[in-house]
Amino acid sequence: MPRKANPALMKPLKVSAELEAVIGAGPLPRGQVMKKLWEYIKEKDLQNPKNKRNIIADEKLKVVFGGKGEVNMFEMAKLV
Repeated sequence: MPRKANPALMKPLKVSAELEAVIGAGPLPRGQVMKKLWEYIKEKDLQNPKNKRNIIADEKLKVVFGGKGEVNMFEMAKLV
């Protein structure tokens, strides 16, 4: 039996000005925010080459990540 989509997860959310500088204008559902964030990370080659789960933040992402220079992908989901 297929699962129903959770409408709460599809609800567009307001995007902060800092995050908007990275992913573009909102509001967007959380899934789309994460997708665009990953597109930005891959485009700028910001994954740690030794451990691809870690993201090395550039200046724009440091603001979004609360000043942290490197975060893992699970921590990134919490910070956004």
